[in-house]
Amino acid sequence: MLLARAPRSPAALSRAFGPSAVVLLVGVLTLFIPTMFEVATSEWTLQQGGHGPIVVATGAWLLWRELSRTRPPTSPGNLALGTGVLAPMLAVYVLARITGVLEIEAFAMYFALIGAAYLLFGGALLRAVWFPLVYLALALPPPDSVVAAVTQPIKIAVSQSAVALLHWFGYPIAGSGVTIEIAQYQLLVAAACAGLNSIISLSAICIFYSYIRHRSDPKAFAVIALSVIPIATFSNFVRVLVLILITYYFGESAAQGFLHDFAGLTMFTVALMTVFGIDSIFTRLRDWRASRIR
Repeated sequence: MLLARAPRSPAALSRAFGPSAVVLLVGVLTLFIPTMFEVATSEWTLQQGGHGPIVVATGAWLLWRELSRTRPPTSPGNLALGTGVLAPMLAVYVLARITGVLEIEAFAMYFALIGAAYLLFGGALLRAVWFPLVYLALALPPPDSVVAAVTQPIKIAVSQSAVALLHWFGYPIAGSGVTIEIAQYQLLVAAACAGLNSIISLSAICIFYSYIRHRSDPKAFAVIALSVIPIATFSNFVRVLVLILITYYFGESAAQGFLHDFAGLTMFTVALMTVFGIDSIFTRLRDWRASRIR
């Protein structure tokens, strides 16, 4: 007589593999703890990495949620494919650890852990939790070369747009590159005001929101996810605009103090309201189109 076997719960995954699960746990602790400790004590204490703890907490919740809902089958992955990912990533990890390149070390750790998970649990489990795995990567520090390449054109575009708008309204303002002069003051649009720093944070918020709300609707998820960079650029434009006006009316010290932080809160408020607005418009258009088809 054949009996149907109930799907394994996430809590039973580690028990299912015995010694292999112990090996995985030791490997995770060996790679994860020292690297993430350095990330937490160096990158997460800075403005550009402040979103890291939030991403880790929400990503861990998403990971457990997806495992609990889908309960994917588990079986060891292809040895050649898994080793082909794990071995070079471990080599890169060791080299980056020795040379002290934290960004490469963190991403090598990330892909090495994914390779190890594939070897032990198989591709079905990784496919079931693909979004939490991608989302958790946002907690890792990006390479400085990527930061520089993406930040510079955004800073220039934001500063030039702010100068053009205020000049059109009659303000005594001029700009060259990322340097802005208004009245007797001179401002430098730094990466913290317009660049990849806020884009990563806003990307995490927008992607998390769109996945939770539109997990079963790929089109809606794609629309909101692809709007991340335009939303971040627009919200940064608003922040720079506010800082310029604060400097003009209240002085440079006011712009660099409390009101600077207030401008940052304004940026995130604008970004979230824009996300909600795009979501609302898309949902109404979709419902209206569906009603017309009926």
